[in-house]
Amino acid sequence: MKYFLSKKNKTLKLLVLMMVLAMSMTAFASCGGGGEESASSDTITITDHADRQVEVPKDIQRIAVCDIYPLPSVLAVFFDSADKIVGMPAPSMTAAQNGLLGQLYPEILDAETGYIDGSDINMEELAKLEPDVVFYSASSPEIGDQLTNAGFAAVAISVNKWDYNCIETLNNWIALLSQMFPDNDKAAIVEEKSNEMYQMVQERVKDIPDEERANVFFLFQYSDTTLMTSGQQFFGQWWADAIGAKNVAQELSTDNSVAVNMEQVYTWNPDLIFMTNFNTYFPDDLYNNTVEGYDWSAVKAVQDQRVYKMPLGMYRSYTPGADCPVTLLWMAKTAYPELFEDVDVIAEAKDYYKEVFGIELTDEQAQSIFEPVQSAGEGFKYQ
Repeated sequence: MKYFLSKKNKTLKLLVLMMVLAMSMTAFASCGGGGEESASSDTITITDHADRQVEVPKDIQRIAVCDIYPLPSVLAVFFDSADKIVGMPAPSMTAAQNGLLGQLYPEILDAETGYIDGSDINMEELAKLEPDVVFYSASSPEIGDQLTNAGFAAVAISVNKWDYNCIETLNNWIALLSQMFPDNDKAAIVEEKSNEMYQMVQERVKDIPDEERANVFFLFQYSDTTLMTSGQQFFGQWWADAIGAKNVAQELSTDNSVAVNMEQVYTWNPDLIFMTNFNTYFPDDLYNNTVEGYDWSAVKAVQDQRVYKMPLGMYRSYTPGADCPVTLLWMAKTAYPELFEDVDVIAEAKDYYKEVFGIELTDEQAQSIFEPVQSAGEGFKYQ
């Protein structure tokens, strides 16, 4: 009898020990970086850029993008594939068709675009794509509400949460994507490389005397009826600061792009003009006054022929995107060629994409980033 009780006690102790170990393993399996998840769950919960808790599938295979135009290009280089991208806005498609993105990932050209027009979303058409997750701009909370109410896993991405700092914004985009797709985690390498390139530029421009800093005008939108630039609360201000230049329109505090007239441009008389790919015009259009109603001949940048079209690699540079560090080097060298004489932007672009994203560009592909085509500026809606 004594032996039986002793054996029974040992058995009970063994059972208790096994239960404790099982509970510990379950608790351990539920811990980890990124989103919250359970060992048996098919979803994780992440915090998006609107500070919303969003439950998304662990295995995301189908992605649609709403009003955050650069994001499809960032997703493609993040995965080194566009297979997951089933829907994106028309302006994103135009850039892909006319830039490097469509060459590297031709499958992205098969994505649907008809479900969204500006900020208007056709929920029925979107539902037909059966997306596992839908990305939208954190600046459009009403779109997030509509998507959530329609049953989509809606994740907000911000372009201005970090004061239009394109490098910091890119780093935060990649960090969120790495949380959602841990197998493709690139947060550390993107942050390291982008910050390294940013700091290199800062080191070279920091000692430029104030009176020698270039006065820069950003030509964001241009047509026979509208001339728009960047005031102090838009991307142009950050780019100017980042390369040690002065944004001539800094006095304008309007958020986002702002309309100006030629009289203001004459007063500012910029040394350089950077033209974005959100319009179809090129430096020759300013040199030759091809657009009715404008006379650029008295502007210093035009007289000195220092008007430049911004790069277009994976997307239109100027906004946050995968090309930001490369664009920064190009812009700094364009503004201050003597300070960056040793910098080969073609080689830097190739090294950056290979080291960070594992993408090997040919010399011709890297060169094409800095030679955008006119049609890349088509189809953009200004709001």
